[in-house]
Amino acid sequence: MSTAQLSGFFAVLSLGSLAIGVLSVAGALVPGASARVLQLRPMLLPLALAIAAVATAGSLYYSEVAGYPPCEMCWYQRICMYGLVPVLAVALARRDRWGGWYALPLAVAGLGLSVYHYQLQLLPDQGSTCDVAAPCTYQWVDTFGFVSIPFMAGCGFIGVAGLAVLSIRSGRHEPADGLQE
Repeated sequence: MSTAQLSGFFAVLSLGSLAIGVLSVAGALVPGASARVLQLRPMLLPLALAIAAVATAGSLYYSEVAGYPPCEMCWYQRICMYGLVPVLAVALARRDRWGGWYALPLAVAGLGLSVYHYQLQLLPDQGSTCDVAAPCTYQWVDTFGFVSIPFMAGCGFIGVAGLAVLSIRSGRHEPADGLQE
């Protein structure tokens, strides 16, 4: 597969993650949805882990295989996304019902960085402190005319954050033994 084909694949996955995140937050806010959410609870954090792992693999593909040098903002986003993988994996391995709380700060911080980075690409004349060799304003990927690497990362963070919020919401209606079923 070429880099352009993989970029299209990653773009579709990121839009799917965006949809998952938006629907998860909506599901967490809908009154009376707790019974349905409880049925989904065993799948929420594994899906969040899958999103974080695929986003991590995608970022490594772009830098190590495609040869796109990560800019300073990319590194900060990577810190958040890469950190989500072990946090979610350990929460799942321990069957920790508080796993959503552990993942949420990293996902929200990463989302903020992604939004800032994406707007730097959209409005490159505002200036930034990024390295000249790897400027934050340079857009290595432009799929569908709007999907760039920071946009994809942001979608991943929205997906993980939405699933974490839904997991937290469903945890309020669970027995207090601390374990997921």
